[in-house]
Amino acid sequence: MSLSYVVKEGFSSIGRAKLPAAITVTISFLALVLLGLFSTVSLSFFDVIQELRSRVELEVFLGESITEPQAVDAVRQIKKLQGVRDAIYVSKDDAAQTFSHDFGEDIVKILGSNPLPRSIRLKFLPDYARPENLQRIVPEIRAITPDVDIRYNQAFLGQIERNARLFTILTGGIGLLISVGTVVLIGYTIRLAMYSRQEKIRTMRLVGATYWFIGAPYIIEGAIQGLLSGLLAAFAVYLMFDQLLLMYEPAVYKVLQPSALTIYPAMVLLGLALGIFGSALSVSKYLRAVSKR
Repeated sequence: MSLSYVVKEGFSSIGRAKLPAAITVTISFLALVLLGLFSTVSLSFFDVIQELRSRVELEVFLGESITEPQAVDAVRQIKKLQGVRDAIYVSKDDAAQTFSHDFGEDIVKILGSNPLPRSIRLKFLPDYARPENLQRIVPEIRAITPDVDIRYNQAFLGQIERNARLFTILTGGIGLLISVGTVVLIGYTIRLAMYSRQEKIRTMRLVGATYWFIGAPYIIEGAIQGLLSGLLAAFAVYLMFDQLLLMYEPAVYKVLQPSALTIYPAMVLLGLALGIFGSALSVSKYLRAVSKR
């Protein structure tokens, strides 16, 4: 059996059942648009989470017993720890300048001396800025320089992780429901098409036609429907983001646009994959039922 025959039969199947095919493409299109919008917002949310993680800082306040050379050596060693993006030494003078910038007052003039401690400010790679990783790194810092007071915003970091987990569960569940619904829809359309031609299929089986010979055109039909749905959905999402959103909400567009560029081809491939999977599942179930009769 040639590939050209399979493709030709797949297109012919759509032509013979225009209304069911149109309904399937329309509903699959709507499902993929919903999934595309949801996925774009989800990816953008995770980008924001990564940005927040990259801003997490851990401050190591040095004790008075630590000399200046020891502090510089501690900075050098801490920079080598896994996940540390940068370690910045903050002297007493630097701390006084920061205080003056933040509060508009010169602490030395107010108190007559500088009581602010020296510190090392740590920044982390986004994937390492998690509570469990920071808890692991604290003993490593104390091993390098014991006389320190280590502080970071645990409540803020914990809230980031809780929100990230909750959003992951929600997006995964909703995405799975939409995908399953699209597969079932395409599958049932293919089964209806096969059922309407059950006498032809039974005759083909009697003359020795293989399952592949019978089912391949229907799989092609499902693939075409899925691909068409994906292309239309990607174009619709493109119009929403790159036309309407850019025109009316450029600030929101700026946040969502990097994720949207990933979603466009993903929607086309997902539509194709769901179409093939749904039709293949339906074809195999129907042909197994026919063979038992």
